[in-house]
Amino acid sequence: MRSCVWVLFLTVSCAAVAQDVKPGQRDRKEQGSPLPLDKSAAAMTLPDGFSATLFAGEPDVHQPIGFCIDHRGRLWVAENDSYPKWEEHGKDKIVIFEDTDGDGKFDKRTVFAEGFHYITGVQVGMGGVWVADCPNLLFFPVKEGEDKPSGEPEIKLDGWNWKGQHNVPNSLTWGPDGWLYGCNGITVDSVVGAPGTPADQRVKINCGVWRYHPTKKIFERYAEGTTNPWGLDYDEHGQMFMSNNVVAHLWHVMQGAHYERMRGNDFDPYIFAQIKTIADHLHWGGGVWTSGRGGEANDAAGGGHSHAGLMLYYGEAFPPEYRGSAFMCNTHGHRMNNDALERKGSGFLAHHRPDFMLANDKWFKGVSVQQGPDGSIYFIDWSDTGECHDYDVTDREHGRIYRVAYKGTKAAAVDLTKESDEKLVEMQTSKNEWLARHARIVLRDRGLKGDAKSKLTAMFDSDGDAVHRLRAMWTLHLCGAIDEGRLMKGLADSDEYVRGWAIQLLAEDKQPPTAALAKFEAMAKEDASPVVRLYLASAMQRTPIQQRRGVMEALLAHEEDATDQNLPLMYWYALEPVVGADKKGAVEMLSKVKIAKVRELIARRMAMK
Repeated sequence: MRSCVWVLFLTVSCAAVAQDVKPGQRDRKEQGSPLPLDKSAAAMTLPDGFSATLFAGEPDVHQPIGFCIDHRGRLWVAENDSYPKWEEHGKDKIVIFEDTDGDGKFDKRTVFAEGFHYITGVQVGMGGVWVADCPNLLFFPVKEGEDKPSGEPEIKLDGWNWKGQHNVPNSLTWGPDGWLYGCNGITVDSVVGAPGTPADQRVKINCGVWRYHPTKKIFERYAEGTTNPWGLDYDEHGQMFMSNNVVAHLWHVMQGAHYERMRGNDFDPYIFAQIKTIADHLHWGGGVWTSGRGGEANDAAGGGHSHAGLMLYYGEAFPPEYRGSAFMCNTHGHRMNNDALERKGSGFLAHHRPDFMLANDKWFKGVSVQQGPDGSIYFIDWSDTGECHDYDVTDREHGRIYRVAYKGTKAAAVDLTKESDEKLVEMQTSKNEWLARHARIVLRDRGLKGDAKSKLTAMFDSDGDAVHRLRAMWTLHLCGAIDEGRLMKGLADSDEYVRGWAIQLLAEDKQPPTAALAKFEAMAKEDASPVVRLYLASAMQRTPIQQRRGVMEALLAHEEDATDQNLPLMYWYALEPVVGADKKGAVEMLSKVKIAKVRELIARRMAMK
């Protein structure tokens, strides 16, 4: 039997290239079953000092398609038994795995809920559990200390199209700002909204990144394009990244960006040009993506074109050269890639580092990777062979979860829900990003009270570390405890990322305050940071069209931005509706635009209806 369930992470709608024997068939012929459970972790090739442990395996877990780690360090795993077809009487489930004795292996397994139709993602927070189960985004309320739903699930959103099969909502991730972010693939359109929302008020989405606000109940496209992104994470400055397949593997996620696609067009017909990958390399040997599977050239480059899962490492247990680097599972290569991120202009460049892990098992199909509370990492393995779009037969029996730790790392019990507010605030200064993120979510779920609010406000106002100020701002914001005046002060912060995030939060509701718009215009003229100008370009897309011109004219006077990898097109995405609404005004602006690419796009738009 063969299967290609891992195509959940590929992103093509065309059929596989015909051949007498497909790679998946060869894999099964050469290796008729995955490595035995007691040998699979030991078979992995890792850098010196690292070791792998089988955290869980079949029959305790099978077909793991997504997972998250809760505030107690437990793994919540979504098992998809239904792929590749939606099942009315589904058997998909969510299972909680816990290591109570700290030996790196689970010893407690709890089924949280089952009977899902087409589950592709899970996340914990805001008093419950969030589940991507096409066509719905579900929320299960959960009482503190219990591992079962305390009521029926609420359908927060509907309209996701499961017929994309592997192009579906995935990678549910809490952003630093308190929104729930996720990815989606290209092959079919979904039309998403709260139940009962009229068709003309819904949001159409295919490939890119979306987000949902759990209290404001707002759903948005955040960035559009690529192919089938499957993996989402952010760095210590709140810069988000996604992993992807086919066109390139790594992208800097910017609010309002439009990225190069495998095929098709943006929903906005006037975009004209799209932003390219940040990666300066491919993980296959070159040529069209269909050649990026198997073979010596692809193996040497990184394993192949298909990637699933993304983690930026910000723990304290790995050697320092790994901090801030990107880890991605490589499907064809049966391994884990590792890229280094370098700041460039308003964004980044990604450079290839030596592959972090080789599974040495042709059944290994990594899907997602996450950092644990102790600085070790966990990743799930769908465990199957298969190639391209073999939807006919699926192996239902296998699935594995692995833990990789550096020498000396000790698994330790953790439960942030039992920590005091004071301790949770203190964690915003930790070098361990896991602690800072989860403490932030617990404070939001608990409700921010007097002394904790005061300490966070003081941290935002005067802490000497910009990362601490950012974390304080995010925590205050998602708890509803920061006002416009304090965010306005953030616009004058000495750090460019703090200024940038103050801009984004002031524009969050798509109506920046009048005072903020005046300050934005001054910053567009005077701020030396391309990062700040990037945030201003994103904010202008969230500003009423008639209020954009002053800021846009100031931004477009920066001739030095002409060679930036993001800014000319990000400026255009904000400016295009202005040109479309007022062509006479656009003529007046042309003489002030110092960026040739934008002048070209203005002229092209003016020539159209």
